[in-house]
Amino acid sequence: MTDTTNPNDLEAQLDEALANAEAGLDADPDNLAPLDAMIADRDLWKDRAMRAAAEADNVKRRTETQMNDARAFAIQRFAKDLLGVADNLERALMAAPKDADSAAAGLINGLELTQKSLLQAFETNGLKRLAPGLGDAFDPHLHQAMMEQPSTEAPGGTVLQTMQAGYELFGRTVRPAMVVVAAKGSGAQGANPYAAAPDGSGGTFDGQA
Repeated sequence: MTDTTNPNDLEAQLDEALANAEAGLDADPDNLAPLDAMIADRDLWKDRAMRAAAEADNVKRRTETQMNDARAFAIQRFAKDLLGVADNLERALMAAPKDADSAAAGLINGLELTQKSLLQAFETNGLKRLAPGLGDAFDPHLHQAMMEQPSTEAPGGTVLQTMQAGYELFGRTVRPAMVVVAAKGSGAQGANPYAAAPDGSGGTFDGQA
């Protein structure tokens, strides 16, 4: 069977053949053979059309994924070079005197505006700052535990302090946030959300990222 028949012609011929068959004009079983062949050709063309549509959709998804990966890789290399700049700005602002005179206050304000602009540029390009606050859950995929300390302010296994902000790019960790974690048994009532539950589920935090 050849597959060069125009599918539109096949559909028209099939409709005509079916109409004739219903009218009783093709009562002879031998005359139904061309009809069976046309039905088979129609099914073949429909199957090919569905396969082509599915393949086109797969190609589109693969292309989008590859483009996103390429973009993320290019931005990631550039972003890593700028993380040091962001860190230095943050350190400068942390060290700035709170009771600075007018001249120093203007300089500090300029540093704050520069940091804000830099972080906005990061966010515009998909680079998100990670700086968990007191009591936030420790996430080993986003945070790196540098030390544990007992605390009455936060439950064990949660973040006490961010020592250095981290960053993620399109859901991928470029640099984990360096954090101090509350030791097991910390909290107002010694609560530890990572301790094993009565049913045996859960686990203890071991301080490793």
